[in-house]
Amino acid sequence: MAYSISFICALLLMAALFLYFRRRIRARVISLFMLAAFFFLGADTVKTALAFWLRFSSTAGTDAVLVSLHSRAWAFAQAGTTFGLIILTMLMYTKRRDLFIVLSDFKNGGNQHAGPDSDQS
Repeated sequence: MAYSISFICALLLMAALFLYFRRRIRARVISLFMLAAFFFLGADTVKTALAFWLRFSSTAGTDAVLVSLHSRAWAFAQAGTTFGLIILTMLMYTKRRDLFIVLSDFKNGGNQHAGPDSDQS
């Protein structure tokens, strides 16, 4: 039951964040914190879907390929979740929660960040 509720909430949040990112991409400025949160939530949603798959797949007569696929998919989703948590933790503890990526700078070859406490070098 908890996996079901988590999965439904995560899908609803992913849909809301997708709409948020559509608006932000049109404005050509994206919050790095929100992007990291979206990445973390996406990886966690994959983990929840994999938990469903592992829980409800038949264990009797399972072949080695399916077991290997389960294991690799879980490891990939866990790595994504961990990477998202590392980014979010670094942003929180460096107090860079208001760091933004200006998309037009990437198009012009620069990689500057826009934010109230960022350097514009």
